[in-house]
Amino acid sequence: MAELQMPPKKKSSPVKTVKRSIIAAVVIALYIWTFLGINIDWARAIERMANNFERVIPRLFSPDWNALDKVMDAMIETLYIAFAGSLMAAILAIPLGFLAANNMTNNRFLTGVGKWILSAVRAFPDLILALLFVVAVGPNPFAGVLAIAIGSTGMLGKLYSEVLESIDMKVVEAMEANGANKLQILFHGVIPQVIPEFLSYAIYRFEVDVRASTILGVVGAGGIGTLIFFASSNRNWNEMGLIILIIIVVVTIIDFISAAIRKRIV
Repeated sequence: MAELQMPPKKKSSPVKTVKRSIIAAVVIALYIWTFLGINIDWARAIERMANNFERVIPRLFSPDWNALDKVMDAMIETLYIAFAGSLMAAILAIPLGFLAANNMTNNRFLTGVGKWILSAVRAFPDLILALLFVVAVGPNPFAGVLAIAIGSTGMLGKLYSEVLESIDMKVVEAMEANGANKLQILFHGVIPQVIPEFLSYAIYRFEVDVRASTILGVVGAGGIGTLIFFASSNRNWNEMGLIILIIIVVVTIIDFISAAIRKRIV
């Protein structure tokens, strides 16, 4: 029996090789230019890393279990903030998603307004929003809820609009041809097509918001971030180690549960 032979490999043309070399050179040049532009004192950075590694890292790996109750209470508050903010965002993003979807409004001006609102909201990081709401409503968890809600609305609204633009419009056209009114088309032609993906994106955003909520307390918006701020200010690295461990465990569990739920929905 004749031996099977692999087809000969195609050789890269000289032009492609030159293009790849140029791209690689440009990327390397950008990295070098970036690091030179931020004026890093490498000697001092390496010295501080070496000192901190000896002093801080061992204590991070020796969690202070006496603070477990306090840390768990703060983590639960963080989950409340993330859930309340995500739920508000999932609701607020629906009308904005419809407004920004080209096939829902059939009006370029309204679609442009919707897209602009969503882009403007996404321009603000969660920490900036938290700072603004801490000033507006005071240093409490409600400020964190509002920051998460507004920050997540921009992203969910954009995703919702893209889902709406990808629906099967033949269903809508068929219902219109049969005399269905706008509400009937909405509830029987549009929503059944988008609900699974809407829910999936909302659950995924909750995962992201749990991570975002862990740091909002640094600016006074409640949650475990407040403990992070005090632990770092007091150089209490044993407690910081426990905080980091709890965050990792809780976020990992939520990721697994969320992934399983999203898989069943979609």
